Amino acid sequence: MVASLEAVLEQSRSLGFLGPGPVRDHLEHAASFDLAWQQSSPAPPVTYLDLGSGGGVPGLVLAARWPGTSCVLLDAIGRRCDFLLWAADQLGIADRVAVRCARAEDAAREADLEGRFELVTARSFAAPAPTAECASRFLAPDALLLVAEPPDPEETTARWPAQGLAELGLGPASHVASGRNLVAIHRTGPCPARYPRRVGVPAKRPLF
Repeated sequence: MVASLEAVLEQSRSLGFLGPGPVRDHLEHAASFDLAWQQSSPAPPVTYLDLGSGGGVPGLVLAARWPGTSCVLLDAIGRRCDFLLWAADQLGIADRVAVRCARAEDAAREADLEGRFELVTARSFAAPAPTAECASRFLAPDALLLVAEPPDPEETTARWPAQGLAELGLGPASHVASGRNLVAIHRTGPCPARYPRRVGVPAKRPLF
């Protein structure tokens, strides 16, 4: 499976969906999400959603690592969604990987996605405020949001103010030591009906 993942991610990079650097580095970055999840639960999640999943990291990699888990890979760009569908088929995991081509602000209000997921992941999706706003409605009660952050962990929690997160029904952010710099945020209450706001607004008028 590792060789297949490497081949798929090489294809992702050739299409411009994955950043520079060795593919193994991207695999290790995705594995850090697995390690971070293990700090909150001994078993893989039953379901998760990956925001802005176009390059396949960490969404595809986690699906390959967690054979009993179903997931939704969400991206707004058709070419990336086509790639994800192809990649899931190549990896033999298409039966439990759904690809949704939509903006997160709209998808979060769809009945089959709202409040469904034990875990939401994000890597290079958006700045902290729009990421939190777009993710909050996907999370089930007590579920976890894991977001890749810049390398300096001392700046991590400052980028995620507790008051702003509380507005979305989310608890305070904490740094997760999992080999890479990730931030972990639990859903602690209901997401108010007004969030997420309409497409584009979370980025243009961030809550914090």
